[in-house]
Amino acid sequence: MKLLDKLTLYEKLMRLDRPVGILLLLWPTLWGLWIATEGRPAPMLVWIFVLGTILMRSAGCVINDYADRDFDPHVERTKARPLAARQVSTREALLLAAGLSIAAFLLIIRLNKLTWALAAVALFLAASYPFTKRFIAIPQAYLGIAFGFGIPMAFAAATGGVPAVAWILLLANVFWAIAYDTAYAMVDREDDRKIGIHSSALFFGRYDVPAILIAHASALILLGIVGWMLGFGMFYYAGIIAAAWLIGLQYRLIRQRDPAQCFEAFLNNQWVGAAIFIGIAAEYYFTPMLRNLS
Repeated sequence: MKLLDKLTLYEKLMRLDRPVGILLLLWPTLWGLWIATEGRPAPMLVWIFVLGTILMRSAGCVINDYADRDFDPHVERTKARPLAARQVSTREALLLAAGLSIAAFLLIIRLNKLTWALAAVALFLAASYPFTKRFIAIPQAYLGIAFGFGIPMAFAAATGGVPAVAWILLLANVFWAIAYDTAYAMVDREDDRKIGIHSSALFFGRYDVPAILIAHASALILLGIVGWMLGFGMFYYAGIIAAAWLIGLQYRLIRQRDPAQCFEAFLNNQWVGAAIFIGIAAEYYFTPMLRNLS
């Protein structure tokens, strides 16, 4: 096989051709980083967390496909993945995941020891998540912790500590992940039932749509509490309102449980995360300006 063809397979294995997963991991990290630095993160810190997010998400995808290599061939949506189609060996996949993880660690080597410790936890969460689908009824909750662990890491890197507001942000991300990944799981519900793995779509059953809305609402309420704790004003809450509006659009997509529309609803969450980040960034940028004018 030519080198270019092999690199293309590695790209697909890392899901670099599907960046929505990177954004769902990146937005919460940026929420935490902007709040931890009061809207003034050092450019180098931003680059470290952006690149680290890309590397760790890529490693997580490789580990996920390694864990699911015997399940994916039986699922319509995943049967063409490189490991499922046996186009990439398990040895190659493990070496790739290890290389990506090492590269991510090298990014933070100059940061403080608390960040190192949290990075080790983040690595464990990313590596173990794919296996939780075998024994945890709602693995999406575990995913939410894994996808949100950039939040306490950002606080640790920027301030040397992890305050209560960081953990509330992380909890908000857990509920958000349950919401968006349940919509994603609705796409594969029947395949997951046949092969015997757990998902929130199977756990919630006919209450899946209400469960998604409750999870979204819980995330927004927790984000509202964060805003109250930090004394945020209209710009932050405008971001929350925009996110709520986008979630309303998602309800119109998922209520009929059509797999294609459920997947579209899942993709829409990249904009939910962006709306919340824009609200945070605008709060720190524009609120001082308005205070100076008054």
